[in-house]
Amino acid sequence: MARIDALDLARAMIACPSVTPEDGGAQKVLQDTLADLGFSCHSQTFSADNTPDVRNLYARLGSASPNFCFAGHTDVVPVGDPDSWQDDPFGAEVKDGVLYGRGASDMKTAIACFAEATSRFLANHGSDFGGSISFLITGDEEGPAINGTRKLLEWAKAEGEVLDACLVGEPTNPTELGEMIKIGRRGSLNGTLTVHGVQGHTAYPHLADNPVHRLVNMLDALTSEAMDDGTDHFQASTLQISTVDVGNPATNVIPGKATAVFNIRYNDLHSSATLDSWLREKLDAIGGKYDLDIYVSGESFLTPPGELSEIIAGAVQSVTGNTPELSTTGGTSDARFIKDYCPVAEFGLVGQTMHKSNECVAVQDLTALTDIYTAVLERFFGKSS
Repeated sequence: MARIDALDLARAMIACPSVTPEDGGAQKVLQDTLADLGFSCHSQTFSADNTPDVRNLYARLGSASPNFCFAGHTDVVPVGDPDSWQDDPFGAEVKDGVLYGRGASDMKTAIACFAEATSRFLANHGSDFGGSISFLITGDEEGPAINGTRKLLEWAKAEGEVLDACLVGEPTNPTELGEMIKIGRRGSLNGTLTVHGVQGHTAYPHLADNPVHRLVNMLDALTSEAMDDGTDHFQASTLQISTVDVGNPATNVIPGKATAVFNIRYNDLHSSATLDSWLREKLDAIGGKYDLDIYVSGESFLTPPGELSEIIAGAVQSVTGNTPELSTTGGTSDARFIKDYCPVAEFGLVGQTMHKSNECVAVQDLTALTDIYTAVLERFFGKSS
């Protein structure tokens, strides 16, 4: 049975410049590694109009149930200014016990830890351990998420694959390994509000209709009161205005339209449908002609505390001594798609350097995360003493 070293595998994947939507060879490195462990690997490239093709990987070891799935992404965000890095962003250098490179925190290292943990588990228990282990890996998490995890899940279901539980390796810890497990995520709704008026001269406002005044009133109506006070597992919902644009360079012209863009991060008291109705009720009360375009990147969801979170929390505590908080904070992740198929939770590295220059991870955290993932497998399949 092949034995995997998480540091070596992480460095090999970081060396692949897999900036969304490019794969750069990262998934082949992982696929070859999993194949050596005995996984049946399926590389799937998905397409859609006006979006780039994206490579994805589903791999499974065993055919019995339950099927425990590790999920993550090999794509990374752009490096930004290369001169702001102390070394090549894809050099995967290790200095003073720290691994540097794009994807070191988010999240090629976690995938490497998945693989070493699996190899350890198989070395201890063989391939007949009373279930299956699978990997659900996309190259489209940092991008539009159109040709990635959602389609890979649909493909897997059509192939008869059933996931019984899933652990996503996103970096969940604010400052120290073992602080936080994500058991849900807030929903995210983006709105573009365009208010229409009648252009005219500022000296003759009675001959015009100023849309800026109504836009200001509308935005005040949306932000003047708290949306809610939060729930047992979620923070309060928030509406944040991200931009207001008129496109008017003249000081003596009343513009013909004004636009604002906002984002709502919402808890489980709301859905995109109820928020759509709430928004339009508020805007209609101000009056006048407007257009509201809404894009929802994910609904809020929660995997209630239970067996999966207890298994992960127990594994974390056994390795780090920390009792992790069960949280729903942060942005969206591909768990928003997986939750429709099985219970899902997220646990990974410390996220302080993700998306930054000189992204990095302490090698000792990489080792500890591998220990945690190994303990998760032991506990899930009833092998822990």
